[in-house]
Amino acid sequence: MAEKVLMKGNEAIAEAAIRAGCRHYFGYPITPQTEIAAYMAKRMPKIGGTFLQAESEISAINMVYGVAGTGKRVMTSSSSPGISLKQEGISYIAGADLPALIVNVQRGGPGLGGIQPSQSDYFQATKGGGHGDYRLIVLTPASVQEMADLTALAFDLSDKYRMPAMLLADGTMGQMMEPVELPAESGSTVAKPWAVTGTGLARRHNIINSLYLDPEELEKTNYERYERYAFIEEHEARWESYRMDDAEYCIVAFGIAARVAKNAISVLRAQGIKVGLIRPITVWPFPKKAIAEAAEQVSAFLSVELSMGQMIEDVRLAENCRRPVALCRRTGGMIPTPEQIIESVKRLKGGN
Repeated sequence: MAEKVLMKGNEAIAEAAIRAGCRHYFGYPITPQTEIAAYMAKRMPKIGGTFLQAESEISAINMVYGVAGTGKRVMTSSSSPGISLKQEGISYIAGADLPALIVNVQRGGPGLGGIQPSQSDYFQATKGGGHGDYRLIVLTPASVQEMADLTALAFDLSDKYRMPAMLLADGTMGQMMEPVELPAESGSTVAKPWAVTGTGLARRHNIINSLYLDPEELEKTNYERYERYAFIEEHEARWESYRMDDAEYCIVAFGIAARVAKNAISVLRAQGIKVGLIRPITVWPFPKKAIAEAAEQVSAFLSVELSMGQMIEDVRLAENCRRPVALCRRTGGMIPTPEQIIESVKRLKGGN
């Protein structure tokens, strides 16, 4: 068994990215993700990589765009307001069909909000965020181990489907420390004949671009891209099912909210209330099939979120109006307690 090391979540992301073959990082400091940039600043020069603190988040994402066009593994990280500044560049990367990793360690909002943990960037991450028709693969870790594992997976999926991926963590995941088994050294195994690497007069020039002046060509490209997205929805949705075998009520939660929910489930089970959890690991693609199957079994759903209620919309779409869906929420940097979740389940049970 590989040795585990005690690491902060942000550091685990950075080290996992390096081990996944990322040698180019561009970012800008913002709480609560600054440790990622600090770690990269120390490690990248020692391994022949590139670390650059850009003059702004806008600069950083466009540097990512440039390196992604060469086919190299590249990433940036930020927190909520910084991710907002990157949205135009993310749309360009998606429009050019380039792989890249964007990390968002979320803080409270809107606006500058606060530096405490949040999940209120769910809409931004899963519904596009920038302009135009596009998607990101979005993975949501619930432990420091997953901060590392899902970073490696995000690079692989991004390369496989030639599209940007996002690691969507809440501030708690970035700042907490846990033992983690770091992934083995790896790299991209996907051929990239589209990359801008210099032709050596051996082939036609590759052009990296998201501009289509012919509307019919742009429409055709968007249709083709959405065929790829439909395949991803069918084959790449990931989730954890926890104590769902005999569950009569289903909690849906991700990140730190899912960890709190598991504590609440233990208490509720001890009181004879059969509750389970579906924890999305990908929020795009959302685990619609898992929710739909649960709707055949349970009496009601409870969406637990560190927001005013965003993921609940996807839960309702997936269960297709067959069961009641309630919301247990905290916002502004607050985290639901097990007691709040327990009370929400009991209210839901009393209403059935």
